[in-house]
Amino acid sequence: MTRTFTGERLVVATHNQGKLEEIRELLSPYGLSVTSNADHGLPEPDETGTTFAENARIKAHAAVAATGLPALADDSGIEIDPLDGQPGVYTADWAETGSGRDFALAMGRAHAALIASGAAEPWRARFCCTLVLAWPDGHDEVFPGRVEGRFVWPMRGDQGHGYDPIFLPDGYDRTFGEMDRWAKNRISHRADAFARLIAGSFA
Repeated sequence: MTRTFTGERLVVATHNQGKLEEIRELLSPYGLSVTSNADHGLPEPDETGTTFAENARIKAHAAVAATGLPALADDSGIEIDPLDGQPGVYTADWAETGSGRDFALAMGRAHAALIASGAAEPWRARFCCTLVLAWPDGHDEVFPGRVEGRFVWPMRGDQGHGYDPIFLPDGYDRTFGEMDRWAKNRISHRADAFARLIAGSFA
């Protein structure tokens, strides 16, 4: 049975300000005091998992251990079917360069791999997000979310972040990169995971 969250304070295990603001907005009806890893001076733990759930668990439990507070973490990425689900949990790694992350480079890399694969369009893909809510007693709850769509090329739009300009969600004619953040947030993989979180632990 899913555990109901009854606390008043929650750590969001991220240093990403945009993600923190999005999560604060989603949790605003519940009157929580929401802080982040950065607020507590916490380092990013090594994400050694091979699934979104494993990496989210690592981040959530590291924040709990450091603060003694319940923590919420997410791990997310894009899976591209003709690439056997890559980049998946390595979505951000594909963007790593010697001077930081370059997601235009990562999207170009994915496109080149699709061309090399010989796969015919449409190139089916999905964004995945797994949320883990962890408590100081070691208990956690896992909430997976996803949004289906396809990889499109060339890149379209300068909104959002990451791989948004190449992802066209099913039923829409604009990529995530062409949508404003609030329109995207209503249908995103994170919104799907959050709906499950709210229904499971905050209802």
